[in-house]
Amino acid sequence: MERPERSGTVGAEHAPARAREARKAGITAFVGTTIEWFDFYIYGSASALVLGKIFFPEASPALGTLAAFATFWVGFLARPLGGVVFGHFGDRFGRKKALIITLVLMGGATFCVGLLPGYAQIGAAAPVLLIALRMVQGVAMGGEWGGAVLIATEYAPPGKKILYGAFAQQGSPVGNLLATLAFLGIAYLSDSAFESWGWRLPFLASAVLVFIGLFIRLQLSETPEMRAIIESKQRSKLPIKDVLGRFPILVALGVGAGTAGVAITYVKTTFALSWATKELDFSRSSFLMVITIALVVQVFTQPLGAVLATRVNLKRAVLWMLLPEIVLLPAMFALINTGSMGLSILGMALATAPHAMYYAALAGLLAQVFPVEVRYTAISLCYQLCTTLFAGTAPIACQFLLTRTGSIASVVALGLGYVVLTLVCAIALIRRSNVLASQGSPAAVAGTRTPA
Repeated sequence: MERPERSGTVGAEHAPARAREARKAGITAFVGTTIEWFDFYIYGSASALVLGKIFFPEASPALGTLAAFATFWVGFLARPLGGVVFGHFGDRFGRKKALIITLVLMGGATFCVGLLPGYAQIGAAAPVLLIALRMVQGVAMGGEWGGAVLIATEYAPPGKKILYGAFAQQGSPVGNLLATLAFLGIAYLSDSAFESWGWRLPFLASAVLVFIGLFIRLQLSETPEMRAIIESKQRSKLPIKDVLGRFPILVALGVGAGTAGVAITYVKTTFALSWATKELDFSRSSFLMVITIALVVQVFTQPLGAVLATRVNLKRAVLWMLLPEIVLLPAMFALINTGSMGLSILGMALATAPHAMYYAALAGLLAQVFPVEVRYTAISLCYQLCTTLFAGTAPIACQFLLTRTGSIASVVALGLGYVVLTLVCAIALIRRSNVLASQGSPAAVAGTRTPA
């Protein structure tokens, strides 16, 4: 086996073969994350529509929704643990092995949720088991994201890490779209059929997707950069210790930089679905259609963010992508509040583009900040802490604010806070990375081997 170049340069004679490997890695990352995100997102739709009634029937509708959203957050609470565990495994033994395990874990937990009896059948054991399965989902998702990003970016040609990182990011909107379509397909069932067996179908059907994902992942080799680390015996003995000891500020900034990219999605979909169907006059099927159209818009607009971040100054690209959200997010809620299907679609579609484009560039940005030997752990820690602190709590915080104030304006203010935090941290992360590069930092050197 040829020893990969440590610097990331590619010999001309091997360029076509490595270009094919890079494309294969990108497609593998995309398909795998699509399946994992489908499993994760169907839980969000179910928690907004039905899990409160099935697993917390003795609570009022509002408290039942809050309880269901709390179980939704449990998955995010477990994600940093998954990031650390599988980050350690992936940094020590390779990205591919870690990703195979995470896919099996996610698929098994999701399938079991579809089989789980409700409160009426087994009492308090039902929500306890639901929480346990959601935690397994969270651990799997926590390990999945970082490995998928690195499968794509560590195969990327020089100058294209951000562009190839977008392959892994694209799995999120496509998985969300498939999850929403799955629930849209059963939304026309009667309430009794939907609540007794209909909601279980997407969870059970996920088993087919998992087998497809496993087949694809087993065909891929370990990444060139990770093979070089293994062969040179430069692996970190304890990656989490090295990350926190050497790069604590970069980790903190990375956590903040991910906020808008992950949290606003759950404000717009999971919370808005609950709000529109419970507080406004939207039916399940009509508002799921609104979300579906917005997700189609996201699928097509999100990659443009990676292209923009590759072609212009990165700081300027971040500003161009996120500043419009400050206007479009309030407009979205105002348009939904009219009760008009057409205006709701317009508002949701327009508010989707800014944070979606930024999300496309986020993976490549984080992957360039940390050195190879601790990269899986570092980017997983940044991203998963962000999802725990901000994304997983977003539906709970939004529902709490709405219940407490009675005004959707408080939810809008929270969403704008996510945008501002992201802008500040992303720009600081970019600046600090540039400073480290000029000082020859190991973290920055890893990021500048293949600049994007």
